[in-house]
Amino acid sequence: MDPLGAPSQFVDVDSLPSWTDAYEVKQLDSHQNPVGKAQVDVRSPFPYRKDINEKIILWKGDVALLNCTAIVNTSNESLTDKNPVSESIFMHAGPDLKDELQKLKGCRTGEAKLTKGFNLAARFIIHTVGPKYKSRYRTAAESSLYSCYRNVLQLAKEQAMCSVGFCVINSLKRCYPLEDATHIALRTVRRFLEIHGETLEKVVFAVSELEEATYQKLLPLYFPRSLEEEIQSLPYLPADIGNAEGEPVVPERQIRITEKPGVPDDASDEEGLEADLSFIGSHAFARMEGDVDKQRRLILQGQLSEAALQKQHQRNYNRWLCQARAEDLSDIASLKALYQTGVDNCGRTVMVVVGRNIPVTLIDMEKALLYFIHVMDHIAVKEYVLVYFHTLTNDYNQLDTNFLKKLYDVVDAKYKRNLKALYFVHPTFRSKVSAWFFTTFTVSGLKDKIHYVESLQQLFTAIPPEQIDLPPFVLEYDARENGPYYSSYPPSPDL
Repeated sequence: MDPLGAPSQFVDVDSLPSWTDAYEVKQLDSHQNPVGKAQVDVRSPFPYRKDINEKIILWKGDVALLNCTAIVNTSNESLTDKNPVSESIFMHAGPDLKDELQKLKGCRTGEAKLTKGFNLAARFIIHTVGPKYKSRYRTAAESSLYSCYRNVLQLAKEQAMCSVGFCVINSLKRCYPLEDATHIALRTVRRFLEIHGETLEKVVFAVSELEEATYQKLLPLYFPRSLEEEIQSLPYLPADIGNAEGEPVVPERQIRITEKPGVPDDASDEEGLEADLSFIGSHAFARMEGDVDKQRRLILQGQLSEAALQKQHQRNYNRWLCQARAEDLSDIASLKALYQTGVDNCGRTVMVVVGRNIPVTLIDMEKALLYFIHVMDHIAVKEYVLVYFHTLTNDYNQLDTNFLKKLYDVVDAKYKRNLKALYFVHPTFRSKVSAWFFTTFTVSGLKDKIHYVESLQQLFTAIPPEQIDLPPFVLEYDARENGPYYSSYPPSPDL
């Protein structure tokens, strides 16, 4: 396959270790911790497949230097983009490449087009155009990026190519979050190899030093190298893993068609509900969705079992979590209204909520809910406490009870189970009355966990002062109202 006189800097893909080979070198003693039968029964939607892993290569280097059937170039719609990947490909391919690209007359976002490799070691170049990422058009960006990888692989299959070298299609220029894009890249390749694995011998992910760590972290989720790694990776899979081909799924766009339009559902359909919710994996994304309209109707009629209700709630939460991981929430994060600090006297994680930093009337409260879920999902897996500073809040900062009720209803059961205390600092009479009504008539199980704290000195009996970062205005207010108490304690410089 090498062109005659190929420069020595070109790297033959056959000389690179596969994902399996790299694993076996580092994990020679994995047999010492065998997976029990009960664990093996809980399988990942991306199970351990040695045959697929042997086709995968992670390589830190310039994709233009790969000696394989085809390499991938990421560009813009006019195929004239200047980025490190395309510039290297143009430099090594020679001037003939530009002439051939002009004949293609551009390429749409998500599509893939083929040219010769010219002076490259690779015989072909597959050009594709990744999407520009904006959080408000996240779904469209996901679908377009999936199309890039899928169309490249489909073109390789149609041209009977043996090996493909992928660059990271989502360039920094296009602002696509690297981790989100890597999930799409890996799961799309994995699903393609599951269905069309016989058509490709090698798939190389050529990454830079900046990108390598992310690929190293996420590859085991989609290409586990043992049963142990499959089980260990399972909790870290995102809620949205796409359909059977890895394509992002938008539940709101799914159309349900009844078998007999115009005819009421037969009573026998109710018996099939549990089958629709049958256990396939240990996560909601691995369960059949069932008829959502039917489930809503049963909930209203009070006929849905407690187990089915819990499954329905878990699916809803996973959708929120998936959206939270994909959304750009930097504007909410900049408010510094929610952050993790130290631990309390019992060693439990302390989370701080600063009421005055929440401009309720100015921000998108749905994004605030997403940010809370994004930050808290991994915190709530073990015991934690919340410290809410009501200090100097006004109507501009008051959280609506409807929002709090929605938050309480949306979050996973682990949030409520593992929340051990909520310290309500500097409450007013009005806020105490509102909290009493909310915990008495709106939600249950929270009332006994609330502790009203009038001074920081009182708070420090439960949480050591060195374990909590206090906003300066809270310190000033407390010193003014309650007198100095711990003058040597410095406030956090970035709050």
